[in-house]
Amino acid sequence: MRNALKTVNQEEEKQTAAAPQRLTLIQRLERTETAVRLWAHRLRRQTAGESGPARTKKAPLRGAAGAQERPAASRAVHPNETLALRAYLMSKSKFHHARRRWRHIVRERNAHRFPESDRLPVQAMLFGWGMLSLLGDRVREMTWGRRRRAASRYGQKRGWIERRRFHPAAFLGIAGGLAVVFLFFSFYTFGTTVTYKGDVVATTTSQLAAKSACADLEQVTRQTLGDSYSLDVSQIRYDSGLTARKNVVDSSTFEEELSDEVGLVTDGYALYVDGEMIGATPYEGALEELLQQLKDGISDENTISCDFQEKVEIKHEYVPNDKIMNLGYLAEMLYSTKNEEVTYTVKEGDTWSEIADAHDMTSTELLAMNPGFNVDKLSIGEVLTLSAAVPYLTLTVTERERYVESIPYDIEYTDSAYLYVGDTQVLSAGADGSADVVANVTYVNGEETERTVLSYVALVNPTTEKQARGTKERPTWIATGTFRWPCSGNVTSRFGYRNLSYSYASKYHKGIDIANRMGTAIGAADGGTVVYAGWMSGYGYLVEIDHGNGYVTYYGHNSSLLVSVGQHVYKGQQIARMGSTGNSTGNHCHFEVRYNGVPKNPLNYLS
Repeated sequence: MRNALKTVNQEEEKQTAAAPQRLTLIQRLERTETAVRLWAHRLRRQTAGESGPARTKKAPLRGAAGAQERPAASRAVHPNETLALRAYLMSKSKFHHARRRWRHIVRERNAHRFPESDRLPVQAMLFGWGMLSLLGDRVREMTWGRRRRAASRYGQKRGWIERRRFHPAAFLGIAGGLAVVFLFFSFYTFGTTVTYKGDVVATTTSQLAAKSACADLEQVTRQTLGDSYSLDVSQIRYDSGLTARKNVVDSSTFEEELSDEVGLVTDGYALYVDGEMIGATPYEGALEELLQQLKDGISDENTISCDFQEKVEIKHEYVPNDKIMNLGYLAEMLYSTKNEEVTYTVKEGDTWSEIADAHDMTSTELLAMNPGFNVDKLSIGEVLTLSAAVPYLTLTVTERERYVESIPYDIEYTDSAYLYVGDTQVLSAGADGSADVVANVTYVNGEETERTVLSYVALVNPTTEKQARGTKERPTWIATGTFRWPCSGNVTSRFGYRNLSYSYASKYHKGIDIANRMGTAIGAADGGTVVYAGWMSGYGYLVEIDHGNGYVTYYGHNSSLLVSVGQHVYKGQQIARMGSTGNSTGNHCHFEVRYNGVPKNPLNYLS
């Protein structure tokens, strides 16, 4: 027995080592059974050795000195191992019995012999197995029965239809009626016609849509006008019924029609400049084209950029009807200016008249804008209110300009003891050069504000001018080239034509009249030589001073004279006292400035 089991075990090990393959459940059980048998055989031998006479067995030993014999060791068997072996053998025996029984039942079933058994589990299993075919047949009968009944109903309906065939005229009549209904509802639908103050506004899809549009218009009008507003619902009437489809409009179109009928706001395109609405138009794209025309009007092929300084926006919204204007009028407004109050801070050297002239105003207009100011005494830092014309839109244009610019010549001075201090004499004339310039020039409403030179190429170099500069001490009576006021007072008559109530005075005034009290000191306007001092017809007592540079000044209507002919006088030296001699209606000084004998306006020379 031992040798047979050993031989089986060795063959199984060889097969496993030679060709490893996947084993079935039966094969695994058989291998496990063989291993258990070997283990049980060893266990029985060890148990028999402990109970019988002691025996020794020589076992070969492997070593360098050769084979030796040693007694075989025996091991005690634990009681639990014996119980486990018995349980395993019992379960294995039952498993083999159940397998043999199952194979017998399958063979009997395949041979169409009803297997019999006295055991209840086997009888229940066999009963269930036999009922499966019965249940399958029952399901097939139910399915085919349902199909037969459906086919029978279909046949009945088909027979009913065949027995009652429609006449072709009836079929055509029904088809024609359906076509008429379809065409009718293609051209007509149910809608609601809205009437405001007796005038039909439009027809919309439903009364609910019309009321919703009215509520939206009421809210938009309230927001646009900036005050409380409510639509008079008593003036609105809704008539629902059949209407032509082409007359039905959507909610947005109905809202626009109702807005036009109410006449307070309208859907349009508004132009905003720095957040202020300038005007509006109902035409889409018109404002964009107008702004582009403004830019195109001052742009050419050399224009680099053209933009508005202000923030310009075009918004599609509801606007008040009074803001809707003609595009031509709107363009004219954008081209024009508006009056806007601006301020000016007084700086050192400013005078009232200069500030007024610089802002195209008269002294009276400036005083009207700033009542309470002392026109004769201004303080640095005072803020004056000015009225200036400000454009609605400020266009900033950058142009690429190419031009030839003159290069001014330098002056080289040489000291000369023969000339007075301040006098010069040209020894060799200079000449300007020229240069080719390319620059980007920025204009704001036509006025240049910035010039950036991109390239500067000299074409002709300038020629330096040489001048002699005087170092000789200048006499006090030598003219300085500028004039001072001959006396203090108010200007009562200006240069040019005038209307007089008396006939003995000239209507063309060759100078100015400066009025003050009698005896007021009169000084020379500049250094020079007295060429006349005495009585002269309508001038009364007159003094003439030749300043040696082509200018001669006249001082008339004096009460007394303090200089004589040929006398040199310096600038500011008193030459006479104010009076009212000659053709005069009061104490004043008649002051003239003549250049090469031609009278000039003295106000253009006095500082």
